[in-house]
Amino acid sequence: MLRAALVRDLPRGLSRGGRCRGETHTVRIEGMKFIPERLEVAAGDTVVWTNKDFLPHSVTAREERVESGDLGPDKSWRFTARKKGEMPYICRLHPVMKGCWW
Repeated sequence: MLRAALVRDLPRGLSRGGRCRGETHTVRIEGMKFIPERLEVAAGDTVVWTNKDFLPHSVTAREERVESGDLGPDKSWRFTARKKGEMPYICRLHPVMKGCWW
């Protein structure tokens, strides 16, 4: 009974082994924008970008060495955060498009 209560009351995101399970966040690329433009992401979280535009786009963070390659319409790309911290990114093909996670 006590064990069941302890497992039930674990903080959100913790597994029985004590390791964190990451959340999955989604970003839509549409109208030449990342939607949402800002995300709060923890280490271990995964972000999935899906291009809903008619043009190809990319997710590029040069300082962090993150590059999706060109994402055509209706294509997706996912990346799992290795650490907590701010990561600004752009579309390499359209540098006016900017996003950031922290």
